[in-house]
Amino acid sequence: MSQPDAMPVVPQDASGPVFAEPWQAQAFAMAMALHERGLFTWSEWTAALAHEIACHGSAHGYYGHWLAALEDVIVGKGLASRAALADLQAAWARAAAATPHGQPIMLADGA
Repeated sequence: MSQPDAMPVVPQDASGPVFAEPWQAQAFAMAMALHERGLFTWSEWTAALAHEIACHGSAHGYYGHWLAALEDVIVGKGLASRAALADLQAAWARAAAATPHGQPIMLADGA
């Protein structure tokens, strides 16, 4: 049984870290980085994640819950608004749609 403030271990197999999709690794890394910068405690994070899972069951998958909880913590701490997060998500979607296959997605300044 883990301690409430214990940091998670990156999921791994014999080849290294395991995530089904790149965005899952990025969501994991963002939560870890924001915690390491002292923007929230691990207890706050686990409470947000548990709340998200309790409210939505298995509807979003584990990392879908992880991302939703991260957004909740970011908004709850006043680090960004829901509108700012939605604007950034829309900017990424536009950039992805405009990027040729195989090329890195670049978000323009001010997007």
